[in-house]
Amino acid sequence: MPTLCPPNNTFLLFSTSKQTIQMCFSKFRMAYCLRPHRDLCLELRLQFTYIREDKMYCHVFFSQKDDTICKTLHPLKYFSSFNRTSALQSQPETNVCLLQSHLLEYTSVNVVIAFLSLALMCIVRPDGPPQLCKTDQIGEIIINSRAGGTMYYGLPGLTKNTFEVIPVNANGVPIGEIPFVRSGLLGFVGPGSLIFVVGKIEGLLMVSGRRHNADDLVATALAVEPVKTVYRGRIAVFSVTVFYDERVVIVAEQRPDASEEDSFQWMSRVLQAIESIHQVGLYCLALVPANTLPKTPLGGIHISDTKQFFLEGSLHPCNILMCPHTCVTNLPKPRQKQPVGVGPASVMVGNLVAGKRIAQAAGRDLGLIEDQDLVRKHQYLTEALQWRAQTDPDHVLYVLLNAKGVTVGTATCVQLYKRAEKIAAALTEKGSINTGDNVVLLYPPGIDLIAAFYGCLYAGCVPVNVRPPHPQNLAATLPTVRMIIDVSKAGCILTTQSLMRILRSKEAAVSVNIKTWPTIIDTDDLPRRRPPQIYKPPTAEMIAYLDFSVSTTGMLTGVKISHAAVSALCRSIKLQCELYSSRQIAICLDPYCGLGFVLWCLASVYSGHQSILIPPFELESCLSLWLSTLSQYRIRDTFCSYSVMELCTKGLGTQTELLKVSTCHACGVVWMWDCPPERSAPQKSCANLFWVLQGTTGPDPCTVYVDMKSLRHDRVRLVERGAPQSLPLMESGKILPGVRVIIVNPETKGPLGDSHLGEIWVNSPHNASGYYTIYGEEGLQADHFNTKLSFGDPHTLWARTGYLGFVKRTELLDASGDRHDALFVVGSLDETLELRGLRYHPTDIETSVSRAHRSIAESAVFTWTNLLVVVSELCGSEQDALDLVPLITNVVLEEHHLIVGVVVIVDPGVIPINSRGEKQRMHLRDSFLADQLDPIYVAYNM
Repeated sequence: MPTLCPPNNTFLLFSTSKQTIQMCFSKFRMAYCLRPHRDLCLELRLQFTYIREDKMYCHVFFSQKDDTICKTLHPLKYFSSFNRTSALQSQPETNVCLLQSHLLEYTSVNVVIAFLSLALMCIVRPDGPPQLCKTDQIGEIIINSRAGGTMYYGLPGLTKNTFEVIPVNANGVPIGEIPFVRSGLLGFVGPGSLIFVVGKIEGLLMVSGRRHNADDLVATALAVEPVKTVYRGRIAVFSVTVFYDERVVIVAEQRPDASEEDSFQWMSRVLQAIESIHQVGLYCLALVPANTLPKTPLGGIHISDTKQFFLEGSLHPCNILMCPHTCVTNLPKPRQKQPVGVGPASVMVGNLVAGKRIAQAAGRDLGLIEDQDLVRKHQYLTEALQWRAQTDPDHVLYVLLNAKGVTVGTATCVQLYKRAEKIAAALTEKGSINTGDNVVLLYPPGIDLIAAFYGCLYAGCVPVNVRPPHPQNLAATLPTVRMIIDVSKAGCILTTQSLMRILRSKEAAVSVNIKTWPTIIDTDDLPRRRPPQIYKPPTAEMIAYLDFSVSTTGMLTGVKISHAAVSALCRSIKLQCELYSSRQIAICLDPYCGLGFVLWCLASVYSGHQSILIPPFELESCLSLWLSTLSQYRIRDTFCSYSVMELCTKGLGTQTELLKVSTCHACGVVWMWDCPPERSAPQKSCANLFWVLQGTTGPDPCTVYVDMKSLRHDRVRLVERGAPQSLPLMESGKILPGVRVIIVNPETKGPLGDSHLGEIWVNSPHNASGYYTIYGEEGLQADHFNTKLSFGDPHTLWARTGYLGFVKRTELLDASGDRHDALFVVGSLDETLELRGLRYHPTDIETSVSRAHRSIAESAVFTWTNLLVVVSELCGSEQDALDLVPLITNVVLEEHHLIVGVVVIVDPGVIPINSRGEKQRMHLRDSFLADQLDPIYVAYNM
């Protein structure tokens, strides 16, 4: 190792007190200016003297000779120089120039250090082992001197790494035994064995394999007209790790009088300047209010605290600009889908040769369990209600509760039957309808809705259940009611007196044409006389009711459900959940479509069990209503949605001792599709209202962990719990009796093997008959309800559910002793996003976004011109709004390898939800494009 000998005319000062100033001034002529009694040490390492603008400078040095002061010295810059008196006449001055982190005006760094006598300096690599650098390499300066510190008190590990550094050669062999001290400065050896300092270790940024100096970036940013925008030149530069690389972030304090337009113009110019000068792209540029960045004891910017605030979302910027599209260049290549040259027959044969069975599962046989004579005798709901009214008239079928948990209505078998007969007579007399006409039921959740449904059946009409308009929001809810009435071509409306007034009010006339309503019958005022017998038994193929719902893609569909399908569905639910006359169940579901309507109106009449009805809107005034009902009535089985369960369990921590729900089996908890964190099956599709339900017997639902990367490629790869990129999938439940399920390739319509991802097809006796009408997508395929496999079993008719899933045979045994076939649902085909050639499910991205910050209440994603748009509801203060933008961008990039194009922050309740609790993403997209969201902030990532 070459010995570095210092020039005789140079001395380096590392003391900071006033006494040292006077002592040194008596022996040397020097320029020195420092804030008194303030230690400028870099973590107790060897210190260099910084000169600061101070009034003391004028009093001490202006009386000296001109050659005492360095030619490059300026009170606004941080330099120091000092010379021996004896050497001034023989040798030229040697300047000692050091860059400090708070440099404001000096951007070009050309720093020279000459060092003490009996001291050694060398340059080692800044990362890894302390290997000596070559003369043209930049590294960290390490020093050996008796004037330096020796240790950190009580920190032996940090002491060894800082004060006991032994340089090594290229082979890793130590060079000598002399310990060196790390200075924290970057530099290189120049001509004349001088050390040139170019920066500090703590300001070193390693981005895409290249090193950048934070001070250089600050100087470049300050060169772009900082006077109008930056407050006192306070700028912090640091890097954050996002998607396997470091990303540069610049945070500056904005002047109070700076406008938003000036701020964004300055940010745009800074982006261009840094990209052209330093050849590095900025990931984020944020402006915060003046005097809000954390400060060091000396008044500078605390970089580490600023970085921590940025990562945890507590920086509270007033302007922000994200540029992930320009700086994130290490994304995987987009997937190129190759044409498939293998037909479905070859795929099936390949699975069989590989030892994989066809992915299919089935529930137990429906026809071998129940007495066929009883089924034929009362195979329709109207006949079942009439038979129960005759054999057990006082048996209570329904109990309706209010928000206080008080019973506000009951219905025995005979009461329900008599009221249904009166409604049927009113339909015949006032409605002037014929057999097979459609009748709209417009009721709040209650017993009146049930009676009106059976009244339509006794009159030979087809009921159409519609959610009533909200009195406080007619402009948004009444047009949907009008649309369903027009699409269904209803000839009559059954409703209550209060709702009839709303339909004919002046407020309603603003939204719809109230003069063209069909005949409206008020069922609160029915004749008391005994109605005539007008019942006509239906046939199995006749339509029992129409199930109208709005899908998550914004399509309004009406599905035809036959009498045979209704009976088969009720029979399957009865057998699955063991529902008998002595049983009680609690129902807290919206009774307007799908499973909620079946359990609210149909199941009790068929099975004879007692249903305790809890309207979901009552939970808004009493969150503990559902759980207290389970405790009070000692309910064993309950049915509710995930949103109801989440709403009831929030804020009830102090009341858990009063709730005794240990007797609740909870086998009928309905997990709606948009329910993180563990996904389960949606029980409703257009083709089949209900195909799975957790029963009272059989194995508990199991959970598997699937690699998310494989799901994006339409593959299933099971991993262990806790594995990176793992997604928990919960089994959808036990398949209903009489139901068969098969996994099919949606493109080739060929069957797939076990644990292969495909579309779920269902064959059951309670499949829907078809679409009554489709509003929004009239060109839907005609074979949606009656389609066949392209290979294998060409005779069985299947219904396409539109959901992706897979079947996995487990080691568990079912009630029959056979191995259990578990069905897992991944997502809806209609909702999937095709980005970069991969398939993404919105609920996965939304779950990640919801975890990004505590102030995110709900989120929804959709695509717009090949850009991913994230809409998040802010449940906290509005000053947190801009903090969410980088956090959302980070989490989506890290977990899903996608760049967010637009981040929209909105108020709570803006994301539309349909009657089943599902997000209406297409309606949200339409509102975004029409500029109707009234957002708090919109960030367009560059």
